[in-house]
Amino acid sequence: MKELKDLVTYICKALVDNQDKVVVTEIAGDKSVIYELRVGEGDLGKVIGKQGRTAQAVRTIITAAAMKLGKRTVLEILE
Repeated sequence: MKELKDLVTYICKALVDNQDKVVVTEIAGDKSVIYELRVGEGDLGKVIGKQGRTAQAVRTIITAAAMKLGKRTVLEILE
């Protein structure tokens, strides 16, 4: 699932100002994978977007990519 982790990292780095602070942690289960996303101060709003639309778009992309691999994904955005 390294490809999905790289995808989440790539997308989120494109959204934020401080790219060095983007950290994606992967927690793998049997049928699902949880991605924990941490960004630098002030970049949280850029990743979430207005009314959560940007975050929802990222979730949709990784869900579609994971379907090909037969997995379910969850993206948690942490402060």
